[in-house]
Amino acid sequence: MKIPRSFLFLLCSTLAVRAADNQPPEGFTALFNGKDLSGWVPVNVAPTTFTVRDGMVVIDGNPTGYMRTAKMYENFVFECDWRHLTKGGNSGVFVWGDGVPAMGTGYTRGIEVQVLDNDYGAKGKNEWFTTHGDIFPIWGATMTPTGRIAQKGSRSFPTEERSKGSPEWNHYRLTANAGELRLEVNGKEVTVGKDCLPRKGFLALESEGAETHFKNIYLKELPPTGATPEQTANPYDGYVSLFTGRDFTGWKVPAGDNGHWKAQGGVIDYDARSEAPGDKHLWTEREYTDYSLIVDWRIKETPFTNPRARQILPDGSDAKDAEGKEISLNIPDTDSGILIGGSMQHQVNIWCWPIGSGEMYGVRRDPAMPPEVRAGVTPKEKADAPIGKWNRYEITVKKGTVTVVLNGKTVIPTVAIPGLPARGPIGLQHHGAMKDGQWTSSPSLMQFRNLFIKELK
Repeated sequence: MKIPRSFLFLLCSTLAVRAADNQPPEGFTALFNGKDLSGWVPVNVAPTTFTVRDGMVVIDGNPTGYMRTAKMYENFVFECDWRHLTKGGNSGVFVWGDGVPAMGTGYTRGIEVQVLDNDYGAKGKNEWFTTHGDIFPIWGATMTPTGRIAQKGSRSFPTEERSKGSPEWNHYRLTANAGELRLEVNGKEVTVGKDCLPRKGFLALESEGAETHFKNIYLKELPPTGATPEQTANPYDGYVSLFTGRDFTGWKVPAGDNGHWKAQGGVIDYDARSEAPGDKHLWTEREYTDYSLIVDWRIKETPFTNPRARQILPDGSDAKDAEGKEISLNIPDTDSGILIGGSMQHQVNIWCWPIGSGEMYGVRRDPAMPPEVRAGVTPKEKADAPIGKWNRYEITVKKGTVTVVLNGKTVIPTVAIPGLPARGPIGLQHHGAMKDGQWTSSPSLMQFRNLFIKELK
């Protein structure tokens, strides 16, 4: 059978394109080899969120999160091809990002280059969300927008809409130099952001609910221009995630819990109603010795009024009235904590008492503890965000000592704690009980996310 010349030409052209995939042009390095994710670090996602298929990075969109480069970059030219497999799909390229997400989010602080299908946000298009190519700072980063600027926020909008809709491929070329970011879409520059901060950090690909493909990911480094430490992202060297964002792999869910501990949308959610007959806490499967732990947490609501709350003095004792009786406070309260060393006594508290979170109740209330220890585990200031807002703990456990930083403030300076277990799992605390449909103690109505650990030598 004679094969038409037009078909042979099309076949050869297709093979030529495929052969060129993931082969960098002169002067560029391939950031993706087309076979595996070597050189990339999944940050806060499940093992199947970012995979490789047919020479492409395949993002399934669940959970929201990101995968970053193993190396930080300052000045560079970055190229990639992308396409959406879903109408209205959403993704992004993060530039100059941190090593872990910003507090309470699934995404890094940095500059985002929007990757949107042109079916997204058709109503009011180019007023807030666009089809492609916005450049804007996220989660604490800053940037001066230029050209066509968003009516709200700090977004540089593209001067033209040049992206192709799902499932066609698009090409991005980013030039980053001295804090300026310039984007070309399908061969023409359309967006510019200036005065970016940070201006050195990781590159990352975003997972945001829709299947997205990337390939031909290349980079050419440009000469450095002296980014200072203040202009450089935080690498968070050595931290690894304890949570996949969508299931409890690596955790021990209490037997008989009946679904009250939930893993969904990058968040661990708890309603304090576990039906487990015994220990209701959520524990890591692994035990740890010395480590630095990051945990974001949020009190969802405070439906219980606690008549037994206390005013705690700096020495760790409870305030008393003129007759020597402990002063009781009647306040809205929710109670939870981070359990260390596999021990309920050694919890870093989360609650609504005036002293603030970070207090180690079991140690402070132990009369066998030396006075300096009881004072040491009493917060030096209240650093909690308002109810409903996210908070971040940075807890360091090292050689029998504990340090607690809450929202960037050291509330428990390093204190040696007698009897602190040398090794054990890490837990998220259950608290609260009900009777006849009413809470009889402060419930753990909590959410947790961004759980990262760095083991210390």
